[in-house]
Amino acid sequence: MKKILSTLIFGAVFMSCSKEEKVAVISTKYGDMVLEFYEEVAPMHVESFKTLVNEGYFDNTAFHRVIPGFVIQGGDPNSKGDDRMRWGSGGRAGKFFGIGNKKDKKTWKIPAEFNNKKHVKGTLSMARGKDANSAGSQFFICHAETPQLNNKYTVFGQVIHGLEIINQIVYYETPRKQNPRYGGPDADYPFEKVEMKIKLVNKSKALK
Repeated sequence: MKKILSTLIFGAVFMSCSKEEKVAVISTKYGDMVLEFYEEVAPMHVESFKTLVNEGYFDNTAFHRVIPGFVIQGGDPNSKGDDRMRWGSGGRAGKFFGIGNKKDKKTWKIPAEFNNKKHVKGTLSMARGKDANSAGSQFFICHAETPQLNNKYTVFGQVIHGLEIINQIVYYETPRKQNPRYGGPDADYPFEKVEMKIKLVNKSKALK
């Protein structure tokens, strides 16, 4: 009886541990940002992001777009390279959600999951093209409140630790900062790369 009881207790403890909330830790040279997910309002975006994290897809990519008072943007595999003109044009969903060619991962996109979560400082939201259903792997983190983005881009998480890291990244020198009249496609791309690595960990461990 004691053996059965101990087995049941162990099983219950194991199940509770395995179900602990996972958060994303984005590591940069300035430190870590910890982000929680809003799976209840953007389940496909969260699933895609987690899948790509587990693939190591984001590792050694860079925050390729930095605009003070607006956002820092990353998640483009093209940012691993040095051809700045290709930054901001790459990325895919972590799995097939019905958009694109199922047999060609590079075409996979995520359907929009616009919701009532607001874009405030630290908001994790998904970049996209003109088509609402064109999100891939590129994401952005708000540097400030940006209400003009509400209900137009899918919010799927929030920075809960390390907000100060955003300030370290967003002021990097860019062509537009040097010359406000510059209108090239790389206007907001930093001259110096700020690379990242992302992993999923239990929330309690990340916030120790």
